[in-house]
Amino acid sequence: MAQITQLDPQRTALLTIDLQNDFLHPEGAYGRAGQGAASITALPERIAPLRDALRAQGGTYVSAQFTLVPGPGGTPLIAPHLKQLRPFLGPGDFAPGGFGHALVDALQPADYTVEKVAYSAFYQTRLEYILRAIGVDMLLIGGIVTNGGVASTLRDAHLRNIDTVLLTDGCAAFRPEVHDATLLSLSSLGAQMTCAEATALLEAHA
Repeated sequence: MAQITQLDPQRTALLTIDLQNDFLHPEGAYGRAGQGAASITALPERIAPLRDALRAQGGTYVSAQFTLVPGPGGTPLIAPHLKQLRPFLGPGDFAPGGFGHALVDALQPADYTVEKVAYSAFYQTRLEYILRAIGVDMLLIGGIVTNGGVASTLRDAHLRNIDTVLLTDGCAAFRPEVHDATLLSLSSLGAQMTCAEATALLEAHA
């Protein structure tokens, strides 16, 4: 596992994956379907102090948000595997501009928002363009789920020579053993630390 002893806020962005009302809020798509986990709902409050510490030193917060593109009549385009896995998804869920698609209140507002249609926040999005344009080459990555969007995004960052810090308590999965196994599998691709440890590194830079 790579070791990080300092962070340059000007070249660092916090990137959260899918921390949206449709995933976390009781009235969102997953909440209405009884799908959730305490480890997931705890994430925004844990990440917020890190976001604030990064912003205080001129860093950037980017929110990548899962999107179901509405078709004619509002029926969303849903990948077959997702339709089978989550049959409760339907019109209005994860639709751009809607309540469910929005970033959770505890993290509002992001400096940049990226709509994503697959696991990785880099796949067919403007994320890489934004990072290059603002001179960011280090990502602090959190969000959900560890083994899905978080892992895919981290691997894609690695392919683009963007350094990463995986926030070990800033991401979560629906099952803790899956979260733990994913942290282990990703440990060769970059640094890992808690949100508090990342905050301390930023504060040491001040």
